[in-house]
Amino acid sequence: MTLATMKRGALLAASITSLLASPALAEVTVLGWPGGPEEVALRAAADTYNAKSDVADKDKVELLFFNREGFWDKLQADLAAGSTAFDLNLLATYSIGRYAPFMEPVELSGEAKTVYGDSVLSTMQYEGKQYGVPTDLSLHFMYFRKDLVDALMKDDAAKAKYAEISEKYLGKKLEPKAPDEWTWDDYAATALYFTQAVNPDSPTRYGTVLQLKNLLFNIMIWQSVPRAYGANWMDDSGKITVNSDAYRKGLEIYKLLYDNGATPRDSLSYEFAEANAAFASGQVAAMLQWNAAAGDLTSKEKSPAVAEVTDTVAPPAGPEGRFTHIHGLGFGLNKNAENKEGAAQFLKWLSSKEAALIYAKNNGAPALTPEVVTEVAEARPDLVKLGEFAGKYGYVMNGGTSAKALSVYELQAKEFTGYWSGQQSIDDALANTEKGMAELLK
Repeated sequence: MTLATMKRGALLAASITSLLASPALAEVTVLGWPGGPEEVALRAAADTYNAKSDVADKDKVELLFFNREGFWDKLQADLAAGSTAFDLNLLATYSIGRYAPFMEPVELSGEAKTVYGDSVLSTMQYEGKQYGVPTDLSLHFMYFRKDLVDALMKDDAAKAKYAEISEKYLGKKLEPKAPDEWTWDDYAATALYFTQAVNPDSPTRYGTVLQLKNLLFNIMIWQSVPRAYGANWMDDSGKITVNSDAYRKGLEIYKLLYDNGATPRDSLSYEFAEANAAFASGQVAAMLQWNAAAGDLTSKEKSPAVAEVTDTVAPPAGPEGRFTHIHGLGFGLNKNAENKEGAAQFLKWLSSKEAALIYAKNNGAPALTPEVVTEVAEARPDLVKLGEFAGKYGYVMNGGTSAKALSVYELQAKEFTGYWSGQQSIDDALANTEKGMAELLK
């Protein structure tokens, strides 16, 4: 090796050492959800934050994204291994308990409660502590054909037929109501009335479409039915309460609709996409579905058969009230973060009104209180109902943020689908679920 080569090597080594020793331009690394509106919104929020004059270079935000496939398992593995690759990471309501041992509770801004409200903030809580900022929320709308409902309520002969059907299948005469006044019995009666197998004069083949595939997310949709009758996973003492009249009622309503042809026979293979396709065909009168479907089902381009006649309300009520399952995506603090001070500073800002509005204006789906959402209502009308329903009707099951929450949903999906498909009795489905949940949540 020549002297010149040795000198060049020494110079290069010195340059690299100097570079590594210099403060990085972005020291707070945030692991986000890749692709889709969540990434777009997060990038906009980060750009705004980094442009602030009072944010030091060492506290600026840099974004990191894994692939979607295997995201949650990789995140758990990295957190458990003590990774310092990110300071803040994505969280989901149903997985907080899984990651909490590797994270630290966080302090939000003084505006957080006013911006989001208690119900939405609870989606990022575990064992009484706040673990994240709720940035994107999912809940359920009751989608319905307003043209069909309006026509029914104006027709005396149709009302008489409706009463006859409700008495035969539900044991009581009911009158048609506006969807925003429905109980779950009203929903069931309406679904049966608009089913040609029950009412040959129905303008639609099916009154509703149920998502009955053995899939945990389908249980999240369904469980608002028993919740309206007082159901919960367990009581305050930790006793499993799933084997109850409330759960039985919820299961029986779906079974009644499936057995009498109110939903397509192949609904046992349905989830989000299949249910949307059925409703968009124009052959379904009403459907309980994720809020994420609103954009497509009210789009003239994507759903021309129903877009102009589709409206949404919150899910129907039961004896204990009106409820919608909610869960959110958000961001929390890695216990092994290398820049905890800078990360905490960003989280406080992210939970502020300023950040929430930026996130909302850039395709995010934050559930904002009525006072705050008015500032983006014209550009994002969908967020008005999202925030309203979350604040008024949103719930998280007792145990719904535990480390085994996803496993509980999977267990319920298996057992309850077994009942709906006729493979086991309702007593066996509830007993098996109770036993399995006792093991998972002990």
